[in-house]
Amino acid sequence: MTESIQSTTARIIRQLYGNSEPNKAVLAGLRGASRFTDVQARSAWPIILDGLDDQYLSRDGIPTYGEQAIFTATHLYAVHQQGHDQSVYGSADPKRDDNGFPVFKALSMLRTRADSKTAIDRRVRQALALTNYEAVVNALGSLIGIVKATKLPLKLDYAQLAENLYWFQMSYEQASRVRLRWGQDYYGTVSANERTEQND
Repeated sequence: MTESIQSTTARIIRQLYGNSEPNKAVLAGLRGASRFTDVQARSAWPIILDGLDDQYLSRDGIPTYGEQAIFTATHLYAVHQQGHDQSVYGSADPKRDDNGFPVFKALSMLRTRADSKTAIDRRVRQALALTNYEAVVNALGSLIGIVKATKLPLKLDYAQLAENLYWFQMSYEQASRVRLRWGQDYYGTVSANERTEQND
């Protein structure tokens, strides 16, 4: 049975975090690389490529959708993890007790803070309008920067993000579904929060 992008990414992140002893060299390489083919990313190749099922591996030197998605998610995780003692990854699966949130749900939670509401809304709207993978990756980098700047102990589901990014690359229709899912996470939570505030 083949392993999903999501479960593969979760396993790779657990390896990177190493039971409270993070692999600092690989995390630094991931932070310094903007693409899977960058020189800095080479330190992560053994962990990422060794963990991938054959169906996701490139055979021609051009990164597959799976390789790109996992690299992007682990790159963003490495950026967020820097300066934190506890892991910033947590599964959003309610069956697990990781206390993680999907990225856009976490952003919607930050939106309730008056000092960041306008900036987050603007950046999320921009991200949800994008159809180009590289542009979405750059937008996600900015959004993760917002989460990191709050210094709140939020755990994000980077494995779920990798799965989303994998499907985003498949087709315009799949990308639209991913953007809708992100919008539901962000605006659905915002609407629920606003209704609660109005009822108080």
